[in-house]
Amino acid sequence: MPLSTFLLIITIPIALYLLFIIHLYLVQARHIYCPTAEIATTPDKHGLTFESVDFETSDGLTLHGWFVPRSTVDVEKERVVLFFHGNTGNISDCITSLEMFHHLGLATFIFDYRGYGQSQGSPSEQGTYDDAEAAWTYLLRDRGIKSEDVIILGRSLGAAIASAQAARHPPGALVIESTFTSAPELAAEIFRIFPARLMSRFKYRVRDHVARTHCPILIVHSNDDEVIPFHHGKRLYEAANEPKAFMAISGEHAEGFHTSGQQYIDGLKQFLKSAL
Repeated sequence: MPLSTFLLIITIPIALYLLFIIHLYLVQARHIYCPTAEIATTPDKHGLTFESVDFETSDGLTLHGWFVPRSTVDVEKERVVLFFHGNTGNISDCITSLEMFHHLGLATFIFDYRGYGQSQGSPSEQGTYDDAEAAWTYLLRDRGIKSEDVIILGRSLGAAIASAQAARHPPGALVIESTFTSAPELAAEIFRIFPARLMSRFKYRVRDHVARTHCPILIVHSNDDEVIPFHHGKRLYEAANEPKAFMAISGEHAEGFHTSGQQYIDGLKQFLKSAL
């Protein structure tokens, strides 16, 4: 075999490999953040009273959200779920969760990260952390909610953001569903033949956040999760401080709360009863 042919055979696969690495590095944000702008529905169309809310971040962006009050007033305290949705769509995709919390007698504040729905800006890791801080500040400062009456609940990417917020400002309770130990660790499992840990521009170190959080915490994960394997949830549970609980559910990624139905509702109700 001529030397030139041999070098060509060696060079082409290496070049393609390197090009794919560059491609993966450059398009990460498109895979992590998948927002939509259109608000497809609103809570009132599903029988829920709500207030449309605009509030500002520390870097001057206006974010949009909904405040859905509790269904009853015959309890001493108003518990509020600060809800962090996943990486796709916007708050209008979360009506089922709003209905569920409402039926549990909880108020909910749900908002869109920068670049999602009617919120200004473009998403980034630090940006989502800043957005979480702005939402927390809105609840405590503008609505007068006490930190011990806030239940921070996040799902998928939202759980990564929620865990960071709970590590900074302990709420009454933290619930994280269907999330990963860290973005680099998940990437390394998906792209096994590439140096994914080194390539990862986004960290979202959930396990570290959980280890620094000091409030009752519930980890929820589905055995059927095809996007983020079940063992991520178990590892997060191992890293969490007491008091803690783990709920294994069924159903596809970020859909287990709906698929598991009453099991999820009962588990959440039991955890909150013991935590608050």
